[in-house]
Amino acid sequence: MTKRLLESLNFMSFYCFGNAILVFPIDGSHWVNMKYIIEALHSRGHQVSVVRSSDSWYIEEKSPFYNSITLDSPSGFDESFKTTFIAGLLEIQREGKSFWTRYKLEIEHAEKTREMFEKTSEFAKMLLENKDLMQSIKNTNYDLVFTDPVAPVGAILANYLKLPLVFSARWTSHGEGHFDIAPSPISYIPLTGTQLSDQMSFFERLQNVLMFGFLQYQMHWNVAPTFEGLIKKYFGPGTDYISLFQAADLWLMRVDFVFEFPRPTMPNVVYIGGFQCKPAKPLPEHLEEFVQSSGEHGVIIMSLGTFIAELPQDLADQIAAAFAKLPQKIIWRYKGAKPATLGNNTLLVDWMPQNDLLGHPKTKLFVAHGGTSGVQEALYHGVPIIGLPLIYDQNDNINRLEVRGAGKIFFQGIQEVLNDPSYRMNMQKLSRLHRDAPMKPMDSALFWIEFVMRHKGAAHLRTESYRLPWYSYHSVDVMLFLAGITLLIFMTFAALVRCLCSRCVRAKIKQELKKRH
Repeated sequence: MTKRLLESLNFMSFYCFGNAILVFPIDGSHWVNMKYIIEALHSRGHQVSVVRSSDSWYIEEKSPFYNSITLDSPSGFDESFKTTFIAGLLEIQREGKSFWTRYKLEIEHAEKTREMFEKTSEFAKMLLENKDLMQSIKNTNYDLVFTDPVAPVGAILANYLKLPLVFSARWTSHGEGHFDIAPSPISYIPLTGTQLSDQMSFFERLQNVLMFGFLQYQMHWNVAPTFEGLIKKYFGPGTDYISLFQAADLWLMRVDFVFEFPRPTMPNVVYIGGFQCKPAKPLPEHLEEFVQSSGEHGVIIMSLGTFIAELPQDLADQIAAAFAKLPQKIIWRYKGAKPATLGNNTLLVDWMPQNDLLGHPKTKLFVAHGGTSGVQEALYHGVPIIGLPLIYDQNDNINRLEVRGAGKIFFQGIQEVLNDPSYRMNMQKLSRLHRDAPMKPMDSALFWIEFVMRHKGAAHLRTESYRLPWYSYHSVDVMLFLAGITLLIFMTFAALVRCLCSRCVRAKIKQELKKRH
């Protein structure tokens, strides 16, 4: 295995005409997005190496766009683990909305997250302890590490090799990316999972604070401890888990402020929301015929993303029955057993050209799980969304559209969104705002990646605030010092007043005694 890895790296050394980029992706939908950037980097002459595990199910070993380095070790993020995990979360969520359901969801998520990161830690340890492989990586003279911070392996390796680090991010292993690097007042920045907007009541702010506390607890007790031994061994006592992320030169955020709520940011954050979106191409003939057969009613397309290709049978039957009552034609990406209530207006497909369908003039509505990629594509093409959120940030994403009048939850609003033109008008307005930019998101991503490589990093854009202790960051020491000075002045003034008063009293007593004598 090691010999094959070394041959792959030697290939890179001989044929590196552009810059050499080492990529640590996350499997599944995150990889689908990152692959667009990798293909674009390849087209500009850069040589890309992608590190993948032996249990990868989306990251192909052979590709014309990159050279793969396959490690014979499980990543902890294989297809079986992911599908079982999601099925479990979905089953809990279907119990209904209650405090107990939410508690069970968070506990299940925390346990599975810990299990996944234990495997990820072993994966990183195996990588760093493979001396031949590490030496070959060093000899290849990579110019950059490009990774997804949902797992810390790329960040660990970049810091170990002292290479410039670029993230393709929205999430890290422990929360939303901005919270690691930018001021994030939780009085108006909603935490993931709260389904709140940036305008919160007192009790909503209380909910936000409690969620912040829970996420901090999870990070400090479930995530960071898994990598403590590794960090101490290879980086020494001066480095902690969070600082590995905060040291990144550049964060390519897969959102923009058309979709995201306004918030403070940093110079090394570049917003590339919708970078994977492009104008629609003609549909395959059989799909075009089906779409045209919809007449004036148009079509609705439904997809639940990379991970969720099938649903519990009763839920699928409910959705199919709701579709059967509509005059529109439905194209539904679904790999499960055919629902018993499936109507004649619904076409089930294993795969569909989602971007091209969203860009078709007859598409009236997109029924989606609320993943970031699908939401961005719908926003780009101006198609309102009916959400069927299941896990992770999906409820929050649908909530952001609902706040802007561009979407609704499935069983509550499908007729409303179809019949009320304001939803389509609002989504098309968001689409115009999204497109009205001086540079396409993909071009921006490529420029900044190459910028980091040209200048061997971007330290001038990165705040060093993360090196400060918490009391210095929040100026607690300065406030205590000023409070101490103020108290000292007050006490000195009080002592002087007391002294003067005392002298006046003594003088008055002496005068009274003289008068008596």
